[in-house]
Order: sequence, then structure tokens, then C-alpha cells
Amino acid sequence: MPQATAEQQSPISRQPKVHSKSFLRRLMKQWDVQLMVLPGVILVFIFAYMPMYGVITGFMDYNLFTGSRIWDNPWVGFKHFEAFFAAPEFERILRNTIVISLLKFVIGFPAPIILALLLNEVRHMLFKRVIQTITYLPYFLSWVIVAGFATALLSTENGSINILLERIGAIDEPINFLSLKEYFWSILISANVWKDIGFNSIVFLAAIASIDPALYEAADIDGASKAKQVYLITLPSIMPVVIIFMILAIGNLLNAGFEDILLLASNPVLRPVSDVIDTYVYRVGLGSHRYSYAVAIGLFKAIISVGLLTIANYLARRSGNSLW
Repeated sequence: MPQATAEQQSPISRQPKVHSKSFLRRLMKQWDVQLMVLPGVILVFIFAYMPMYGVITGFMDYNLFTGSRIWDNPWVGFKHFEAFFAAPEFERILRNTIVISLLKFVIGFPAPIILALLLNEVRHMLFKRVIQTITYLPYFLSWVIVAGFATALLSTENGSINILLERIGAIDEPINFLSLKEYFWSILISANVWKDIGFNSIVFLAAIASIDPALYEAADIDGASKAKQVYLITLPSIMPVVIIFMILAIGNLLNAGFEDILLLASNPVLRPVSDVIDTYVYRVGLGSHRYSYAVAIGLFKAIISVGLLTIANYLARRSGNSLW
């Protein structure tokens, strides 16, 4: 009996070794592919994982100018988290972050899908390529250039928007759009959609191109209109891709933006509607040298983002499409 028990247990005990050997064997067979991935893995490790060591400063009174080691700084527990929650600007910052993020999600997320659906129906290839090129180009412009375009268009002196509104009689005198709080969110969302819509539509165009043309031929024979073909064939076929990108977008809901808001809202008058978590961290962290306080706020945002990502993935798993 002891011998039989040993024989029964030996395959189980050897199983991890077999799996490890098969993994290493596959790794060696794919050495060229793994070599291509290696630089990306190294960059992610250096710039994404190694800085995580500094997260502990969110629980300390860290002073960069003392020259002491991180572990020599006094531990204060959740002091900086409590200070952020009790800060008078907490509600305003959280409101702006959520509102701007939701506006970018509600307007910016379906925009590239709609553009991809429209471009898919264009049959004149030269016109289609011209439109694709025009919509792709803004993505490769930095936010400094985009903010410069927006400032020039909305300028009270020779700004195209003000000139157009004056010519059609909509206004009597130029409006300083970038100094009025009621216009900021519209300007910000419009600039984001204009910049990203073309490049983000590439993935959805690729998903549409992979759909079997026989489905459209059968629908055309049955007398289905273009609108019905889009609704009954195209959208359901690309839905797995849409769900994956939606999960990622929900996980980034607290990333309301940094460069775009910092450049478009350079006027302090706009701070009540433009101040979000990222700009606040930048201002108190680098501007006021409150490093531990800024790290605590960033950690708070990261935890909420991971929670949103997990919830979105759990809900999407019911449809059979999820990240894990």
C-alpha cells in the first residue's frame, strides 16, 4: 500500500516540472518573438514597476531635500489621505474629474466607432484615403500645438470663430471663450475628439474589415437596407472589440486628462471647472513640494481605477468578452 500511494503521488509531484519544462521549451522555440518583446518588457519594468517603490512615501512625511534615505522619514499612516478628503477643494476636484471623464467617455468613446462605420460605407477609395489621412494627422500633434490652434481659433483678435459669429450676426462683440467657465468643457471635449477620433477608429475599421462579406450579400438578397446591415451585422460583429475598449475606458475614468487641461486652462479663472486630480497633484506636488501628499492622492486614484476596471471586466464577462 505505501508503494502504491507513492506511485499515485509521483505523477502529481512531477507535474509542475513538466509544465515548467514545456514552458521553457516553448520559450526557446519562440526566441525571436520573445527577443522583440524584451525591450518593451524592460521599459515597462523600469518606468512602471520600479517607481512603485516610491508609493510608500504616501504614508510618510517625505522630504526630498534632506538627502536621507526613504526609510529614514517618519511614518504617518493615512495622514495625507485624510488631509486630501478634508481639503476644501476635494469636492470640486472630484466633481470636475468625474464630469470631464464622463463627457470624454460618452462623447469621445462612440465617436471613432461612428467614424469607422461611416468610412466603411465609402466606396470611392481616393476620397476614403484622404478622409482617413485628414482624421489621423491630429493624433500625431502634441497638445502644445493643439492648444495653440484652439487659442488662435478662439482668439478675440482675428480669431476665426469670433469672426464667423460676427459675420452671421450671432454676436455683437468678440467673446473670450478661453476665459469663460461655461465654455471650457465644450472646448476641451471638442479638442479631444478632434485629436483622437481618427487614430482610434483604426482598430474598429480593422474589426469591420474582418467581417465575412457573405453576411452582407445574404442580407442584401433578403432586402435589408444599409442601416439594417449596420445594426444587425456590423455592430454585433465588432462588439467584442468594442467591449474590450469599453472596459479599458471605464478603468481610465478618473484619468480626466493632464496636458490638455493644463494647456487649455492656463487662465486661473477657469480653475473651478478645470482643476482635476492630475492637475491638482502636479500643482501641490511639484509647485508646493508636498510630495507625500501628492503620492497619496495618486495612490487613491489608482486604487479607484483598479476597482472600476475589475467591476467593468466582471460585468463584461457575462457577455463572454473580458480581459481576464
